[in-house]
Amino acid sequence: MGYQALYRVWRPQQFIDVVGQEHVTKTLQNALVGQKVSHAYLFSGPRGTGKTSAAKILAKAVNCEHAPTSEPCNECATCRGITDGSISDVIEIDAASNNGVEEIRDIRDKVKYAPNAVTYKVYIIDEVHMLSQGAFNALLKTLEEPPKHVIFILATTEPHKIPLTIISRCQRFDFKRIQPQDIVGRMSQIIAETGVSCDEQALHIIARAAEGGMRDALSLLDQAISFSSETVSVEDALTVTGSVSQAFLSRLAKAIYDKEVAVALEVLEELLAMGKDPARFIEDMIYYFRDMLLFQTAPALAESFERVLIDPQFKELAEVISSESIYSIIESFNQTQQDMKWTNHPRIFLEVALVKLCNEQRSNQIDNGQLQQLQQKIEDLEKKLLEMQKNGIPAAMAEKPAEQAKAQRAVKKSYKAPAGKINQVLKQATKPDLHAVKSKWGEVLEQLGLQNQKSLAALLTEAEPVAASTEAFVVKFKYDIHCQMAMENNRFVEVIASIMQQLTGHRMEIAGVPESQWQRLREDFISTQQFDGPEETESKEEDPFIAEARKLVGDDLLEIKE
Repeated sequence: MGYQALYRVWRPQQFIDVVGQEHVTKTLQNALVGQKVSHAYLFSGPRGTGKTSAAKILAKAVNCEHAPTSEPCNECATCRGITDGSISDVIEIDAASNNGVEEIRDIRDKVKYAPNAVTYKVYIIDEVHMLSQGAFNALLKTLEEPPKHVIFILATTEPHKIPLTIISRCQRFDFKRIQPQDIVGRMSQIIAETGVSCDEQALHIIARAAEGGMRDALSLLDQAISFSSETVSVEDALTVTGSVSQAFLSRLAKAIYDKEVAVALEVLEELLAMGKDPARFIEDMIYYFRDMLLFQTAPALAESFERVLIDPQFKELAEVISSESIYSIIESFNQTQQDMKWTNHPRIFLEVALVKLCNEQRSNQIDNGQLQQLQQKIEDLEKKLLEMQKNGIPAAMAEKPAEQAKAQRAVKKSYKAPAGKINQVLKQATKPDLHAVKSKWGEVLEQLGLQNQKSLAALLTEAEPVAASTEAFVVKFKYDIHCQMAMENNRFVEVIASIMQQLTGHRMEIAGVPESQWQRLREDFISTQQFDGPEETESKEEDPFIAEARKLVGDDLLEIKE
């Protein structure tokens, strides 16, 4: 097969060709010139960033016939032999398929032999993290103190899986993701030398889809060239990478801002009909709004944008959408992305997310409108208040609040004690029955607490029995509201009756009366009733002076002498 992929044809042959890794290449070049090459190196970093290429360049440079030199000449027999793989002293091993102890022992046995054709024997072990624990142990001693003619170069994408004992024996170089502008520059150089026609924006789309890997970028470019007829267009790049056109993203973002649910769902339907991956689509949307947020807060960081090319439509949206809305949109899409990982129906989650976002935007705008109205009203009231302070309050307005207060007091409904029921209790009331209720009153409150009825007990804290018969008793409440809350609560009445039955052996109904109404009810009862014998209720027996003294000092300190 005569054709070779672009990433193979354009594989870096010198350190200058390794794009975006200047911190690595400069260090290695200085070591080569100063003849301070280490016995072991560890190259770690994402895929396609130049780890293996840098290892082969280092092997050529250290064995070049013009050494010491910062760059291999690629013209001498040694450089050409290492490039085409004909020199056996540069051994490239795939640890994924040679990860056993026996393979490493074989290396350990052969390192002691001097190289045949070059100065240094170089072992390049790719994906070294795939070695077994036994293989790492077999490599330890050799890696620490190899012969002077041996150099080990370990490459991995997952350095955290390598034992620390191995890492400590190597010089470690961390390869970083290549920036999109660097990838675009390298691809521009390649298409210029190959004579391929390509749209500049298409290169940016491919560079962003590569996610920092030069090999991935060249593979996508190769695929786009094969897909296109004459010129690699933006549409070709979008089709090959599976990305969504920025025009679609802008349409969808505008639909969300304008609260147009139908338009948003139509754009989604169109994208899915084109075969776009829902997961890739929602990722593009997240990056789109992320770039919009960066554009609002730090426009100077335009080079770090992941998915967006700054066009007039993008600028227009960035000026009207608030940062708070962008935060909400990103959070919603991120949650949807997490939910989509565990479902067989990602489309439904996307549709729900879009509908929710459109409704949220609508409610936010409604809230903003209401807030503006309230602010306007406050401003109007402040103006009126200032005018009143300067000019005084008109007489009509001064009289009006008083009239309103009087009307409110008239309308306000107060609790009215059941006079008929209370009079019935007073007719049958006796002093022993009252003393019996009072003696059990503390136990009543205690029972309420034990039954988790603390709210009911609170209503009785400032209440006291004032009259009692064998079937019912009257309780005087200090506050009208407490009396109303208690007597209108059927559960309260039933609980009290049940507790009294437990304590006294017979059921006793409770009748409540506010303190403000008790004096009048008692006087009315006394005036309408005539008794032949001694008065039996507390109200008939007690002198007003004694009652007042009882209120002041209490029953414990009060002593009555006749």
